[in-house]
Amino acid sequence: MLNQNSTRLSRLAQQWPVRHAARLLQGLSAGLLACAALSPSLAQAPGDVRVALVIGNAAYGGAGELPNAANDAQAMSDALRVLGFSVVQVRDGSRVQMGQALATVRDMLKGKQAIGMLYYAGHGLQFDWRNFMVPVDARLKKAADIPAQTMDISSVLDAFKQAGNRMNIVVLDACRDNPFDNQLATKGLAPVDAPPGTFMAFATTAGNVAEDGDAKSANGLYTQFLLQELKKPAARLEDVFKRVKLQVRQQSKGRQIPSDSSNLDEEFSFDKGFAKAVPESDALRLERYNTEKREWDSIKESLNVADFFAFLQRYPNGFITEIAQFRADQLQRPGLLAQGRRDGLQVLASGVNRFKLGDSFGYEVVDGFRDAITERYTNKVTAADDRRVEINHGEFVFDQMGGLLKNRFGDKSPAILQVPADIEIGKKWRSAFTNTNSNGVSNNYYDFKVLGIDELDTPMGKIRAFKVQANGEATGRYGRTVMTNTLWIDPSIMLIVRNDRHFRENGKVVENSSTRMVAINRAP
Repeated sequence: MLNQNSTRLSRLAQQWPVRHAARLLQGLSAGLLACAALSPSLAQAPGDVRVALVIGNAAYGGAGELPNAANDAQAMSDALRVLGFSVVQVRDGSRVQMGQALATVRDMLKGKQAIGMLYYAGHGLQFDWRNFMVPVDARLKKAADIPAQTMDISSVLDAFKQAGNRMNIVVLDACRDNPFDNQLATKGLAPVDAPPGTFMAFATTAGNVAEDGDAKSANGLYTQFLLQELKKPAARLEDVFKRVKLQVRQQSKGRQIPSDSSNLDEEFSFDKGFAKAVPESDALRLERYNTEKREWDSIKESLNVADFFAFLQRYPNGFITEIAQFRADQLQRPGLLAQGRRDGLQVLASGVNRFKLGDSFGYEVVDGFRDAITERYTNKVTAADDRRVEINHGEFVFDQMGGLLKNRFGDKSPAILQVPADIEIGKKWRSAFTNTNSNGVSNNYYDFKVLGIDELDTPMGKIRAFKVQANGEATGRYGRTVMTNTLWIDPSIMLIVRNDRHFRENGKVVENSSTRMVAINRAP
């Protein structure tokens, strides 16, 4: 492999200007040599095949210079090699060099059911809802120059798809403010839903710019924290980036808030690889839940946002994580406004109250066994503050996320969470609560995943809503109840507009019903 690539590089060197050939040989050969001479840590790495393309573009010249981008790429290359990745590294790459490196990575990945990764540090921009990495030789004078002189992120995803990867990771520390004519492209990067089997991380919120770091730091702000998290044991992929997001948000005092989009079906950690699906015992799950809940109960009334940030660092993917995130955003609203979605969907931001005094919502319940409407009712908000929402003078009690705290079946602690703090295709979250009533205590657990977007015909008109699959179970004095729900969440109000429920109790179907919102009247 190395000899073949060296021969190919030599032929290219004869065809290109000397400065381009030198850069290609310097950038690509270093990466390929690293692939050939495996370090001891790589030899002991997990058995899955991992290949990363790492690009650090810094030498743009003039106002576009990015001193830390090259440092970021080098440090990331070193970190990924320790974690078992073969790394193809490009430093200060031209468009041709970047394309050649991508082709090399695609060939290394092809047919291996591997993990493909892109890490990019440098200038990035969006144009016509597409995101582009900017080579150091780009000279962008008009809009047509963007696709012609830069590299579309979608070309990387296409290469990974052609290789047949098991999983893809794309990390873009590419939102630094660019020196090009602002009339050519929209600021920052465009929001993207990750394709299946892909995790995408962005250094800041869509449509905003990231910090390149200061003279005291060798790395940009985002990569600085990412490098730290990658060194920690059991570095679960999604947890790594959630922790990085929190740290960057705090360090920048809200000037930079990373984002990500995940559409994965498998659990993966950087040091241990793919997790085998081993059922968790009831006792272990209950122990983990009780530990997390004790910590939550100790801070849930706090008015100090730092308490919630600390909780999220400890439990980035816990049973109460979404509730903690929403509460943190209530106490400290994110200072950045995310760019709207290409599909035009309006998504209510995390931390924004979902209910107001005087709101009312009409519902009907359809019996799935008989396909007949069995009940119609209206829920009216009769009291509301940031923490507690009373419906029909206390018949039901919710929190401002729409989580149920109390109904005729008992008190819930924490709330029954079905709608997350924020939402996107592929998102997964967990929920657990304890229900207490005169019959005793039951523990309930749910796992959720957003499957896509559907258009629903309702009495309120057509609604485009996120479709969510929820699988759960309850354990109590009456045995085990297995619950399968399909939810549709209207993102503009972040409330459920339809909930199809299918419950099995000790193997017998005990409920098959659908609750549908049929009217909504919002208070002024």
